[in-house]
Amino acid sequence: MNQAQIKVLVVDDQFLIRAGLVGVLRAAPGIEVVGEAGDGAEAVELAAATRPDVVLMDIRMPGMNGITATERILAEAAEPPPRILVLTTFDLDEYVYGALRAGAAGFLLKDSGPERLLAAVAAVGSGDALFAPSVTRRLVEAFAVRSGAAPAGEPPPDLAALTGRELEVLKLIARGLSNAEIADRLYISEATVKTHLNRTMNKLDLDTRAQAVVIAYETGLVTPGGSGI
Repeated sequence: MNQAQIKVLVVDDQFLIRAGLVGVLRAAPGIEVVGEAGDGAEAVELAAATRPDVVLMDIRMPGMNGITATERILAEAAEPPPRILVLTTFDLDEYVYGALRAGAAGFLLKDSGPERLLAAVAAVGSGDALFAPSVTRRLVEAFAVRSGAAPAGEPPPDLAALTGRELEVLKLIARGLSNAEIADRLYISEATVKTHLNRTMNKLDLDTRAQAVVIAYETGLVTPGGSGI
């Protein structure tokens, strides 16, 4: 598990917060801090230069904000692109919703303790597409309708390429279920869930599980407050 270090770029315009994050990360085994940035433009430059595995991205910064920086970093990154973990002061933040739409893998509250920070970096760095899926689902529910979500009903044309089973998996992902919980609900293996999810994301040209949650709400496949399948 420790043969490779997780390379992390820390982005925050407040020096003390940034220094605190860097201190926690540098003290942890298996993590290498490859750079610090105080704004979005600097983050884009450093991401290209250092090729981190994970970017801890503040959202509200003067100049280029974290949403724009996330879009730029992911658009310009070589394969594999870094995983963007958004930092925010409160969980129902419309800026975070925008970042998830732009391709961020998940988000973390700034008042989280060191253990939570390290767990989030490890999860995202190892390829987990979403940290705290139930919280992300609440965030998406809160803002999907405002962004013009389609009414519920038949699967929308955007999702017409998906099979019935892929639609079932996508619905449950949007409800915040883990792969293990989906496997249990549908009486299939976790490996099969991952296969359906990978095919779904390829067909819809998505990079993260968070984007899958967003598109499920915005297309009307699921609706805020609705029940699962």
